[in-house]
Amino acid sequence: MRSFLQLALDLFDAAPVQAQPTSAPPPAVPVHGPFQPEQPIASVMAPAQFSHPRANRQTRLCDAHVAYEFKRGKRRTIGMQVGPDGLVVSAPRWVPLYEVEAALQEKANWIVRKLDEMRERRLRLESARIEWRDGSSFPFLGETVIVVLDPTQTYRAVGGGLKAGDVEVVLHTDAQATNLTLEGVPRLTLHIGLPQHAEAAQIRDAVQAWLMRQAHRIFTERLQHYAPQLGVQWRKLSLSSAGTRWGSATSDGSIRLNWRLVHFRQSVIDYVVAHELSHLRVMDHSPRFWDTVRSVVPDYQSLRGELRDDTLPRWH
Repeated sequence: MRSFLQLALDLFDAAPVQAQPTSAPPPAVPVHGPFQPEQPIASVMAPAQFSHPRANRQTRLCDAHVAYEFKRGKRRTIGMQVGPDGLVVSAPRWVPLYEVEAALQEKANWIVRKLDEMRERRLRLESARIEWRDGSSFPFLGETVIVVLDPTQTYRAVGGGLKAGDVEVVLHTDAQATNLTLEGVPRLTLHIGLPQHAEAAQIRDAVQAWLMRQAHRIFTERLQHYAPQLGVQWRKLSLSSAGTRWGSATSDGSIRLNWRLVHFRQSVIDYVVAHELSHLRVMDHSPRFWDTVRSVVPDYQSLRGELRDDTLPRWH
């Protein structure tokens, strides 16, 4: 297999590098500064570094330095797993290390690609962390909403009034927030009845409580919309906070949906609602089940992809 350097040279269609006479070594090229055509790529591109927090071995894969956790156990084959912490390699007790290294080199492209993907995902998650304060923002139905701490926000008695400890939260549109009407600027603001010195946890809890109320209302509307089309009847809706599951359905008509779905645009929510309602007709993921989903959400495959690709804000 050609090295990464050779592949890079092929990509840029560079002229072959001429060997320098041993009696006259080439002048030193500074590492920093603009790239020179004759400058080796390795001198301007530092190799990627990946390190597992419990790393006990290291290797070089596709010009990347990879420190990985190596474990031996009762297994028949060499296993490799790339997770949030990095690469974990498991091998039978009788397999020599040179065979482990050979297996790593054979899968080098796949390993480095997965490590890159994990690193990018971790960076996206970190960038999605919300600092709860006046002016912070979060997604709601695919739109950006700005948090406004408004201690003058009055309590409104709606359906029996507010209980002790409740915080008034009101969503304003651009008609009410005339200072946010510039092109490309979010035009939704969430006014929270808290003082400017409110703690981050107070702001976060108030926003989450509002989002959960909206989630229950929106999910109920969409269940009522799709259930007749699918010829099913649901009996109970519950909100979940599962870390990796968007919804579930049981044969008695109980539906559970993750409240954080309200971050997505409505078409994505519709897919999840239709998915769970379809389980009331087909309790598996057979071709018949997906045909049922397709009957009401024809583009479910692309919407399903959005659930995997989008990065939601981190709440804690």
